[in-house]
Amino acid sequence: MRGCLILALVASLTTVFGLAIARPLCAQDVIDRIAARVENDVILMSDLRELSRYQQLVDGKTESDEQLLDRLIDQWIVRTEAEASGFPQPSEEDVNRGTERLLRSFASPEEYESRKKQSGLSDAEVRRMVAGQLYLSNYLESRFRPSVQIDAKAIEDFYQKDVIPRAQARGQTPPPLEDARDSIQEALVQRGINEQADRWLKESRARLHVDKLLGEETK
Repeated sequence: MRGCLILALVASLTTVFGLAIARPLCAQDVIDRIAARVENDVILMSDLRELSRYQQLVDGKTESDEQLLDRLIDQWIVRTEAEASGFPQPSEEDVNRGTERLLRSFASPEEYESRKKQSGLSDAEVRRMVAGQLYLSNYLESRFRPSVQIDAKAIEDFYQKDVIPRAQARGQTPPPLEDARDSIQEALVQRGINEQADRWLKESRARLHVDKLLGEETK
């Protein structure tokens, strides 16, 4: 539940946090095109293409360049604050687990390999993207979870309005409230994290100096 909801956060803010990293402009960047300038950094068209390939792997489809760029700008905000605070990178074990979760999200290893081949990503690139997702989502979790408070009424309302109707729609008997209480509380905590992170990103973007250059030839 927690992993799915964290990915839902990435979906609502960024759908799949990729690892395309805004970087200082330097001479070697002339071989690429600049998609946007964010403060003193740049996001390259190759960053968009990499995130697009990762979306193709995970979702079987990709977004427009404008949508991808917005996601990368959100990632820049989160990453910049996380790095400034000294937030630790995920451990090798965490990245291994994240990569395994991605593999298990496919019907079979063969389907995963086929989709990965279509996306054009290597194993190393997939692992790097997973590590980037974990870094960003872990930071958002640590930043906003402490301020989310869930009361008993919210849990009961969620049970009545979400858990019971969903079970009935599937022809299943809903679990007793007490059995579902912990998972409901975690779902509501994740919702609160999502909402707070979304507000923070919108406020942060309003303070940024961003020049979007999609469609322009940048020399």
